[in-house]
Amino acid sequence: MKFARWIGIVAATLLAGAVPAGAETILFVGNSFTFGANSPAWKYRPDTVTDLNGEGLGGVPALFKRFADQAGLDYQVSLETAGGRTLNWHWQNRRDRFDRAWDHVVLQEYSTLDPEKPGDPAGLVEGVRRLSALFAARNPKVDLRLMATWSRPDLVFQKPSPWKGKPIETMARDLRRAYDRAATVRPGTRVLPVGEGFNCAMTRGVADANPYDGIAYNQAPLWSYDQYHASVYGYYLEALIVFAEITGRDPRTLGREEASAIELGIGSDMAERLQAVAWEATRPGTRCR
Repeated sequence: MKFARWIGIVAATLLAGAVPAGAETILFVGNSFTFGANSPAWKYRPDTVTDLNGEGLGGVPALFKRFADQAGLDYQVSLETAGGRTLNWHWQNRRDRFDRAWDHVVLQEYSTLDPEKPGDPAGLVEGVRRLSALFAARNPKVDLRLMATWSRPDLVFQKPSPWKGKPIETMARDLRRAYDRAATVRPGTRVLPVGEGFNCAMTRGVADANPYDGIAYNQAPLWSYDQYHASVYGYYLEALIVFAEITGRDPRTLGREEASAIELGIGSDMAERLQAVAWEATRPGTRCR
């Protein structure tokens, strides 16, 4: 089994190096919030992306690829992910798998920033410092993005945490401030407002704000059964925001009959509403965060 995994990693590394002429490369480094745990996104179209760990994952990177293809954009998409890990862990244990030139890189930290000190941004800042230096050494013009994640209802409504008892939107706003701080490590680094996109969905009545008291009619459940990871709707919104920010395209142009929504069982009306939320969340000066 270990030999098969090793063969998969070698094959993935070779494939990632074979970039079609004209294609832009993009790498996703993160954990379960990137590979789409607890949802159909987890193993969605793994053959369209390169999993540098040879695990056959699709997740948000595969959704991004599907959107890009429909928009007529050519991206070679790779991912290096591990559940429950921090950016520093990836730098310490996996950097040999992605130490090369990339056009775009998306980095996603652990859901509470520091697993031992929830809310502490120090580890995030250090991880971004290390990884940004690595990627910039390979390509000084690399487009580096930090993916600020969402509030966790389990920590807001039930489990002890710095956010227990506070408005559901607060955790995402705190995470965004931490990512903004980390973005100052390298000039030009930008933050992807995924957590604020979740806030927008709740503010606009597209998604239910408290999954513990049931899901309101005609609203999407953004989280999976553990009220921690995202649901397929949450990962779809995440991927839409990444697509809008990386490509500069209006996600609403994908349309209500967008292919991956159909394949994942997201209704046309909800796909259209989530696309509108992603567009609003990525507008400068939006007030719905």
